[in-house]
Amino acid sequence: MKILALDTSSEHCSVALWLDGEVRGRDALCGQRHTEVALPMVDALLAEAGLRLSDLSGIAFGAGPGSFTGLRIACGLAQGLAFGAGLPVVGVSTLEALAQASGAHRVIACVDARIGEIYHAAYQREARGWRIMAPAMLCRPEQAPEVPGAGWTGCGSGFDAYGDTLRQRYGGCLDGVLHGLYPRAQDIVELAAPRFAAGEGQDPAEALPIYLRDKVALKESER
Repeated sequence: MKILALDTSSEHCSVALWLDGEVRGRDALCGQRHTEVALPMVDALLAEAGLRLSDLSGIAFGAGPGSFTGLRIACGLAQGLAFGAGLPVVGVSTLEALAQASGAHRVIACVDARIGEIYHAAYQREARGWRIMAPAMLCRPEQAPEVPGAGWTGCGSGFDAYGDTLRQRYGGCLDGVLHGLYPRAQDIVELAAPRFAAGEGQDPAEALPIYLRDKVALKESER
């Protein structure tokens, strides 16, 4: 099974290939230049592997939550590439991708949602993948949902931006915090592979980003 994945949900742009269990990836800090960077990275990675789009089994993308514009870019690119090659797609939660990247057993994944809020979810690793312990939601750091027991690892840009508040919120539940982690296509493709194998790929027209927030900016009177 050969799967292409891409993520543009943060300031980083990443692409990855799953080649029957082997993962190859490329990653660049590109700011707001995702549309310029993503497709050349895809082309280079496929050329390096000696593959065409038609050789793939499917395309995965970081569905969110994350940057509103970035999520639309990733979804649109995945749809366009998949339509052209007649491939199914799978959208993967960027919060679950953070959990995958952490290497930890119990993970509180938080992404900075700006304007004083975070995207939050909690996961526990089990034999067949990640069990959702707190579903993805938008909240203020001081109102982050409780998690059961101890032994949790925090990660994501939410902890980078609101670390003190989140540490105070979770107290003794946290074993530690991993700073600098962000959603990557390499982790997304690892999560997508078993879903494609189980026949969960969907028609590209049905692919949607996970926004969580309908309102993406404050009015001047609300700032």
